Amino acid sequence: MTSLALDTLAVCDPEPVAMEGLRSLMESIDGPRVVAIDTNIEDAVNAVRELQPSLLILDKGFGVPALTGWVRLLNTARKPAPVIVWGTMMSESEAVRFLQAGAAGVILKSAPLAELVDCIRTVTAGGSWMKNQLAFDSRLPLRTGRSMLTPRETQVADLVERGYKNREIGQSLGIRTGTVKIHLKHIFEKTGIRGRYGLALSGLKHKGLLTAAVPSAMAGTLHSVILMD
Repeated sequence: MTSLALDTLAVCDPEPVAMEGLRSLMESIDGPRVVAIDTNIEDAVNAVRELQPSLLILDKGFGVPALTGWVRLLNTARKPAPVIVWGTMMSESEAVRFLQAGAAGVILKSAPLAELVDCIRTVTAGGSWMKNQLAFDSRLPLRTGRSMLTPRETQVADLVERGYKNREIGQSLGIRTGTVKIHLKHIFEKTGIRGRYGLALSGLKHKGLLTAAVPSAMAGTLHSVILMD
């Protein structure tokens, strides 16, 4: 088994102090060696192509559209480096979009250091990581009751899994936002999945885009059915 210390890490963040802090943390735990630090995404992508690190960490502050585009681009490389997106603030919908774009992990900068280390170790080892607000009950079978959905409910579920908001789903299918919410309510009841982000993550796991089980420390559940965007 390859030692974690032999792995390498590139990080792109607009705050140099954050990158130096990550470098110091990795040195203190004999973790991946930081081989590139950049404040510009294009420079970071060039460093990834040249150095082929084991992992790339991108700051969410560069913006959701820009990051999702770069993550998709990085995943088309001959030897793609897994990406972790971290940020000071991150909504559930933003985190799901990063995962759908191909990120291997999402985590808050305010996470405990031990949690950040676990995230890096998990992704470097080929797994996936998500923050606890996104974790759904792993005891529920994926897509339970999917065959019981009507054709319209299946369309709505597929669009949720692709990251569409209720308004966007309504526009795509030519139905009212209120009707979308009713379909979601029925989907949650039939599948046993709790919340739109649980549904999106279920789709990602079903497609093999999330390969690792949610770590036990992160195995919280969504406590309410989320119908609102």
